[in-house]
Amino acid sequence: MKNQALFALLAAVVAPLSFAAFTPDAYARPVYVGVDGGNIAVSGYDTISYFEGDGVPVKGEAAFAVEHDGAVYHFANAANAARFQANPEAFMPRYGGHCAWAMSRGYLAPGDPLAYAIVDGKLYLNFNQEVKAKWDEDRAGFIASAEKNWAAMPDDAKFGG
Repeated sequence: MKNQALFALLAAVVAPLSFAAFTPDAYARPVYVGVDGGNIAVSGYDTISYFEGDGVPVKGEAAFAVEHDGAVYHFANAANAARFQANPEAFMPRYGGHCAWAMSRGYLAPGDPLAYAIVDGKLYLNFNQEVKAKWDEDRAGFIASAEKNWAAMPDDAKFGG
């Protein structure tokens, strides 16, 4: 009887935590916005541009800014801003724009918007081209590790802090 009560208590505590780890909000934070104290995500690049045309990222403009989860995303035009607002998780970089390789190792590092890859319809940034080349050697393995580490990352974690 004592074990059943303990198990019920444990289940009541763990169930909400495990559910929270798989909700979109749990994957949306913390967002990398640089080290200069600003709140511009992806260094101001239009995240829609990674998925369209030739996939070359385009700088966004402050006139087409959208705030999401405490970060401001810039877009090249109003149509892209509206698409992002309708479904931000589809266009946000994984791991809040932090380096995907570093996340696979369990820590935060800046993501360079020009060292990127689209894998299974998701945007991944890396620290630089050299790190990206390392990450490219085993994308699936690094993504699997990074997903586990990201789920355990505190919402208030910050690069360098």
